[in-house]
Amino acid sequence: MIWTRLPASALSTRPDLRRDWDRLNAARLDLPFLCADAVVAALDAFGNDAACLFVCQAGEQAVAMFLLVPEGALRWRTFQPSQLPLGAWVAARDAELPALCRSLMRSRLRLCLALSVTQVDPLHTPQPADAPDTECSAYIDTAWIDIEGDFDTYWAARGKNLRQNLKKQRNRLATEGTATELRVWRQPQDMAPALTRYGALESAGWKGREGTAIHPDNAQGRFYTRLFEEAARRGEALVFEYLLGERCAAIDLCLLRQGVLVMLKTAYDEAMPKTLSPALLLHEAELQRMFADGEVRRVEFYGRVMDWHTRFTEHRRGLYHLTAYRWPAVKALALRRRAAAQARAPATAEPVASDAEGN
Repeated sequence: MIWTRLPASALSTRPDLRRDWDRLNAARLDLPFLCADAVVAALDAFGNDAACLFVCQAGEQAVAMFLLVPEGALRWRTFQPSQLPLGAWVAARDAELPALCRSLMRSRLRLCLALSVTQVDPLHTPQPADAPDTECSAYIDTAWIDIEGDFDTYWAARGKNLRQNLKKQRNRLATEGTATELRVWRQPQDMAPALTRYGALESAGWKGREGTAIHPDNAQGRFYTRLFEEAARRGEALVFEYLLGERCAAIDLCLLRQGVLVMLKTAYDEAMPKTLSPALLLHEAELQRMFADGEVRRVEFYGRVMDWHTRFTEHRRGLYHLTAYRWPAVKALALRRRAAAQARAPATAEPVASDAEGN
């Protein structure tokens, strides 16, 4: 295997590299947020001049491509803005991740002692067993929903509290004369207005108070608008908007490819009465649509499992990080330092059981 090191911007300027990236992405899960357009948009919004593209060739064909950023003097990791659910790398189906990391460190990363590949999906790359020079660590559990059979059967398997609670909310809205509507936006010209409404929901809530909300004038807003406009031109953007009367109550930003829908972000009107759950009403309505039209066969959340996820599905799997070390001795040293740091950390007090807990 022969590796070439290029500036990350080469992925934007060279059509041949974009074609290779998309071909390798398609060889595994063919994820819409890891296509070349999406990764270039993330680089333009969140990258810097230190990011590099490493291309591995076997013969005349590229078999792996990694976008990496330095992390200190002797460590590299995959380009991983929070807006990308998985690390930015692609490879042929038969290419093994640990072997790729070892090869890359020994050729184009000669001063690198550790290479971390972040947020790996075991569906994309099965988690390998630890070796003397590699280590896997847990990241988060993520959930998914299989769209199989009919909605009534799926919904009957949900918890009684969820079903009754949403039914009561819908009945109350009908009694009050408040119309509900699910709108689905898919065209390129619809994306910027939809993202503006989404940003307004986030800005009015806790993300606005923390300064992390999407806004048309910030990097997040520019990234998501570009991402969804480009996806819409490929027929892969779905924005679900739930209205109560004329009021936007909740929005889901989703990408769809090959029957797999990735729900990237959800926002809802936090000023709604506490007796209403606009995001849950939205999820119920959009799932009804998915079961009815047959376009979606699986919904992926690619985020940490939340309580509301568990109400809609029992499925979950663990994402992981993989770190490869130049030599086993480097891994051993890293493990000793980690153990020493944990030993120095203040001990967490054990919870005291109440009388009721003790009985």
